[in-house]
Amino acid sequence: MTATLPELAPVVPQLPDVCAPPRVPLVTGGSVRYANLDLAASAPPLRAVADHVAELLPYYASVHRGAGYSSQVSTGVLERARTCVGRFLGARADDVVVFTRNTTDALNLLAGAVPGPVLCLDAEHHANLLPWLAGPHRVLPTAPTLAETLDALRDALAASPYALVTVTGAGNVTGELPPLAEIAGIAHAAGARLAVDAAQLAPHRRIDLAATGIDYLALSGHKLYAPYGAGVLVGRRDWLDAAPPHLAGGGAVGAVSFSGGEPDIGWAAAPQRHEGGTPNVLGAAALAEACRALDPVIDHAAPAHERALLTRLLDGLAAVPGAHPLRTWADTTDRVGVVAFTVDGHPAGRVAAYLSAEHGIGVRDGKFCAHPLVDRLTGSSDGGAVRASLGLGTTAEDVDRLLTALHGLTRRGPRWRYGVVDGRWAPTPDPRDLDPLRLGDGGTTGTRSACA
Repeated sequence: MTATLPELAPVVPQLPDVCAPPRVPLVTGGSVRYANLDLAASAPPLRAVADHVAELLPYYASVHRGAGYSSQVSTGVLERARTCVGRFLGARADDVVVFTRNTTDALNLLAGAVPGPVLCLDAEHHANLLPWLAGPHRVLPTAPTLAETLDALRDALAASPYALVTVTGAGNVTGELPPLAEIAGIAHAAGARLAVDAAQLAPHRRIDLAATGIDYLALSGHKLYAPYGAGVLVGRRDWLDAAPPHLAGGGAVGAVSFSGGEPDIGWAAAPQRHEGGTPNVLGAAALAEACRALDPVIDHAAPAHERALLTRLLDGLAAVPGAHPLRTWADTTDRVGVVAFTVDGHPAGRVAAYLSAEHGIGVRDGKFCAHPLVDRLTGSSDGGAVRASLGLGTTAEDVDRLLTALHGLTRRGPRWRYGVVDGRWAPTPDPRDLDPLRLGDGGTTGTRSACA
C-alpha cells in the first residue's frame, strides 16, 4: 500500500518545530510514536511557544496598575502580544485586539456588540451558529454549490437589511475555503459588515483583514500551536466601544461611584472594556509567539507542505474500499488539510477507537460541533464521520499509517473487540495505561458530549 505513494519533498525542516509527540501504548502490545491527525481540534505547542512561556513564567504577575517589576514586565508582554497578533492578521491601524478565552468566547463577545440583525450559514461550527439563533438573526441554508450559496447570500441581503454577515474562513468538517474577499464585497455592498470564524483558517493560510475587507475576526490559540487558553477578537472599534462589557468587573472600568444610591460606572474603552478580570498573560504571550514563528512560513512553506500531504491523503482515501470524503460544495477548488470521511459498514466512533487502540493514530469522530452540516453530508442524524486533520508536525508516515490502518480495517476488520463505554466506542477490555502522568485522583474519561 504505502510503497505506491511518492516521496515528499523535504519541506519539513523549513517549518517551525512542533513539540515531539509521545510514544503511546497499543492494545495489541508495544508502543508507537503518536500520529496526531487531530490538529483541527487542538494543535500541540510549537517548541518556540513552549520555550517562550517557560522563559516568561518567572516574571508572571497581574498586569496593569502594578508598580512591581514583574507586573510591569507582564504588562509589557501583554500589550506587545496585542500588537504582534494584530500585525500578523493584517489589522487596520484603528482595529482593536481583544484577548478572549477562545473562538467561541470571541464570537459570543461580538454577538453582544452587533447593533442589528446577523446573517449566517447553516454550515457553521456551533461557535458561529448558536450565538445567532436568538433575536432577529437569520440562518441561510447552504446550497449544493458555492456559486449558488453566494447568489443566495446576495438575494438575502437584498431582501432585508443586516448589520453583519458571519462565515467560517475554512470549514472544520471539509476544510473548504470560501472566497472571503468576495464575500466581504457582497456584504459591504449591502451595507453590512463581515465577521470571520478563523479558527481553522489561521493555522493554515495568511489572513489580511485590511486587504480582504474582513471587519471582525475570531480565532483560538489552541488551534494555532499555542494551547495556553487564549483567543482573540480583532476588528473595528466603534461597535466594541459602544457595546456593554463582555465581563463586568475589575479592569473593564475607569471609575465606579455611587451618587444618591445609584451606581455611576465609567466603562473603559475597548479592548480593556471586554477584558474584565485578570487577563491570561501566558496565553496571550503564547499566541503572539506562535504568530511570530508562523509569520515567515505561512505564505509558502507551510501551505506547500500541507498541500502535498493533503493530496497524499485524498488519493489514498480514494483507494480505500467504502471510504467517502465529505464535501460541502461541489465546485470548490481550494481547501486546507481537514478531511472528514465515512467508511461503509463501520461506525465512525469505532473507526476512531480502532485507529487509536491498534495503530496509535489520533483522529476525531462525531459531528465536530457542526451538526446540521454533518447530518446533511452523511444523510443521517446518527454517528457522524471520522476527521483527519493535518498541520506543521504531520509527516508522510502519519498519513501512510492512517491509510494502511484503514485498508486493514476494511479488509479484515479490527483485531480487538470494541464496545460503547460511557457513550463512546472503546476497546473492551482496554489494557492501556490511561494515566501516564500518574495523577491518580479518580478521574475518568467522562461521557460523550452532545456537541461531539
